Amino acid sequence: MIAYDLCCEKDHRFEAWFKDAASFDRQAKRKLLSCSVCGSAKVKKALTAPALSGTRSQNRGDAKGYANHPDAKQAAELLRQLSELRRHIEANADDVGDAFAKEARRIHYGEAESRSIYGQASDEDAASLAEEGVEFARIPWVRRADS
Repeated sequence: MIAYDLCCEKDHRFEAWFKDAASFDRQAKRKLLSCSVCGSAKVKKALTAPALSGTRSQNRGDAKGYANHPDAKQAAELLRQLSELRRHIEANADDVGDAFAKEARRIHYGEAESRSIYGQASDEDAASLAEEGVEFARIPWVRRADS
């Protein structure tokens, strides 16, 4: 699996996982990719900076030092957004559990009513769905604050 940072025409940035680089290329060519924020189909790979290691003292994981680091604020905001996304999905979609791939195919091929669903899918199932052109998104499922 490979993760790419993607960007839509409105400059929304998001991450997506693919079986390999060729899978991204096939999906992009067939216009199967869409922005996870606004739904735009005009998606491309985003420019990213390389990850650089700091000095040993910078990488100690000192909780006090990290809490004031700008990345900590970004991480907290991302966690808040992912928590809100989870609440929205749970309120507006049917949980189909580990039958996600099967139900997504049934909806895609018109064998089941069109509706929003969520659940779990293996990496292999996700790759297969993508190759078939079934539209879906994989998101990090954060733990609820009340659990």
